[in-house]
Amino acid sequence: MVRKIIHVDMDCFYAAVEMRDNPNYRNRPLAVGGHERQRGVLSTCNYEARKFGIRSAMPTAQAVKLCPQLLVVPGRMDVYKETSRHIRSIFERYTSLIEPLSLDEAYLDVTHSTACQGSATLIAQSIRDDIWRELNLTASAGVAPIKFLAKVASDMNKPNGQFVIPPENVQQVVDNLPLEKIPGVGKVSLRKLHGAGFYHCEDIKNADYRELLKRFGRMGASLWKRSHGIDEREVVVERERKSVGVERTFSQNISTYEECWQVIEEKLFPELERRLEKVSPDKSITKQGIKMKFADFQLTTIEHTHSILELEDFKGLLRDILVRQQGREIRLLGLNVMLKSEAQAKQLSFFS
Repeated sequence: MVRKIIHVDMDCFYAAVEMRDNPNYRNRPLAVGGHERQRGVLSTCNYEARKFGIRSAMPTAQAVKLCPQLLVVPGRMDVYKETSRHIRSIFERYTSLIEPLSLDEAYLDVTHSTACQGSATLIAQSIRDDIWRELNLTASAGVAPIKFLAKVASDMNKPNGQFVIPPENVQQVVDNLPLEKIPGVGKVSLRKLHGAGFYHCEDIKNADYRELLKRFGRMGASLWKRSHGIDEREVVVERERKSVGVERTFSQNISTYEECWQVIEEKLFPELERRLEKVSPDKSITKQGIKMKFADFQLTTIEHTHSILELEDFKGLLRDILVRQQGREIRLLGLNVMLKSEAQAKQLSFFS
């Protein structure tokens, strides 16, 4: 049976919520997050701001240079989470097979849904209508028989639109698809692909599979499948959490071991401990690590295998990661842990 997958993506979600709740924010360039103009990073921005080249994850200082009149407001995560729960309740009217990717997007499998006479196109439209009527927010949707194309399709008529790729059109759409449109293909990978003469999926489809595997490894194998319209992934209802982390961007750069350790001991570790206890009360982990970003924006991480969260073990990791500092100041410091998988937990409980 051909599957019917919908990818729903809210339009500039955080910014849209702010404009909905604050009419004075409308029709002007707006960004959420990054409230420290010199050090912050934006969470998202509205379409008026995007016209200036502003995007999510951009440093606030850079965004303000591009658009001096940019309005930057702090985020209200509790409001976004509550709104996301309402959106989820709307999805559940149409299917129980829901895979959330974040607060503002999700995959839905409506293959066996009887809503809207079983039409995925009408279900997507009805979901978007419900979201607008009940929350005064717009969403875009993509409909396709496979996951990655549903996600691609949801971006084709943004904002406040939808695009449908029927099974008989899959290969035609895929052939003309630029490689940068495939989820997971980043800037570095794209440069390598372009350097090898690959620009569209059709280029990959016509290439030798063994050569792709040799040059690009797992990514080459994945791209070959996508370029042939193959994506066997199912909508995953329960997604297992794999890690917990906490980080801080400094208003003033720091540089010494002592400064870093004070932040870890007084700020980061207590917060990491609180977050870990919510998902793993016994604090059992498989790894713990440190993340550091220097003043030149180079990011580096270090980790080691460890079974229990321990403050003292971060001392050695901090010394080791500072070897990479090379005189640079530090603008961001973070801690993270890798959680035991459900399979590992079950195995341990079996033998204990």
